[in-house]
Amino acid sequence: MSIFIDTSGFIAVLDMDDANHPGAAETWQNILTSAETLVTTNYVLVETCALVQNSLGMAAVKVFQEDIVPVLRIEWIDNTVHHAAMGIMLAALRKKLSLVDCVSFEIMRLLGVTTAFTLDRHFKEQGFICLPA
Repeated sequence: MSIFIDTSGFIAVLDMDDANHPGAAETWQNILTSAETLVTTNYVLVETCALVQNSLGMAAVKVFQEDIVPVLRIEWIDNTVHHAAMGIMLAALRKKLSLVDCVSFEIMRLLGVTTAFTLDRHFKEQGFICLPA
């Protein structure tokens, strides 16, 4: 089985000042010791890197790149998935629903992944199981 890892989960783990850090850090440790495959996309990696660099600095980007990225299976987004996700985003007509989220939903559905490590309510709205609960 697999767990999709979202930007919000990464941020909560990396940012000790984040209100969700304690629960996210505990959940992350549990995920790491499980037999689950940890899946994310290159879009999530770009989004996470930009946010971490801006809010936490380059030392945190280095931790992300050296300690977290190596344990992930990265799905590289092709033209077909990108266009499908763009269609989902445009059809939703919601200002706060990002292209990165829509790509994540599309990849999760394509791979049959039902659980996400995320603090983003959009995943729950899409019917996915969210950790931390």
